[in-house]
Amino acid sequence: MIDQEARLARVLERHRDAVVVTPSAGRSALIRRDELLAAGPDVAVVEDRVRRWSDRREDHGEVVRIRLRSAARIDVCDLAAGLTGLAAPNHVLHAQPLWWSGGATHPRPAAPMPAPVADGARPVDITVLDTGIARHPWYESSDWYVPEPIDPAHDTAGHGTFVAGLLLQHAPSARLRSLRVIADDGVGDELDLVRALARVGGTRLVNLSAGCHTYDDRPSPVVARAVAALDRRTVIVACAGNAAGDRPFWPAALKQVLAVAALAADGRARADFSNHGWWVDAAASGVDLRSCYPLVAPYDGYATWSGTSFATPIVTAAIAARSARTGASPQEAAVSVLAEADVTLPGLGVLIRN
Repeated sequence: MIDQEARLARVLERHRDAVVVTPSAGRSALIRRDELLAAGPDVAVVEDRVRRWSDRREDHGEVVRIRLRSAARIDVCDLAAGLTGLAAPNHVLHAQPLWWSGGATHPRPAAPMPAPVADGARPVDITVLDTGIARHPWYESSDWYVPEPIDPAHDTAGHGTFVAGLLLQHAPSARLRSLRVIADDGVGDELDLVRALARVGGTRLVNLSAGCHTYDDRPSPVVARAVAALDRRTVIVACAGNAAGDRPFWPAALKQVLAVAALAADGRARADFSNHGWWVDAAASGVDLRSCYPLVAPYDGYATWSGTSFATPIVTAAIAARSARTGASPQEAAVSVLAEADVTLPGLGVLIRN
């Protein structure tokens, strides 16, 4: 198991602009210090309300980051609470399994695996919001692959590569488009996510193996607006998180997003690290999965890893494979995959078999 306190200390050491907030006991969240996000028509109202504490405004397309003067010592969470539905702190996102308040495992070297064989089904596009996809024999010759460098000093740098391998194992005709929302150390923020969502474009299936808890356990209005702005036929599949609790994990807990928990090795019960709750839609295998990993020692291209991060692409791939096989849209395929599952568990939703 990961030493979560040590990991949090390292995150805070690397990200000096990050701070832990705990508005209520046991309800911690991680935010960027002195940053407030607003979007769309709400920007003018928010700017007017925080003008006395504002240092500068940064435009990022539809979303604006307002930096507050550190000397003002403003509690960003209190400020956001007074602007309900208009603005939010810039919450820090973590790739899962590396959420600091819960447990999962580090990757372990694994034996090589044969590359998936294309089954002749029509290609289905999947946008992967993650750490990027490193060079690997499985897909480096594919026409969709764009080389992305990673820093092997961080084991999380292989996170997106591992997710990509799982997608191809279960949906070999998939064409992957990688958008980085998480850095090599497994950390990003909601501004990164909102900017990436604006670039999803015509892709109708999105895999997001990252997320966060929020300071008030409610969805960030900025992220919610970005999700709502996507084509209504877009399916986002996101991990439920690894904090081993029922506290909503965002953006997975949004109604428009399909939240995925992890099953234990027996495939019949919840993995001990997996989040659960009324907001979870489905669960899939998430323990000791084997997939691609960057070509760095001692892995040599393959690893075994656990986390809701890796249960998520199994569900995404099930939707993609159904769409490829039947010609249904990802939205139609998602409805079919969930409706045809024959087992439902409290707090885990329907069970999706590998």
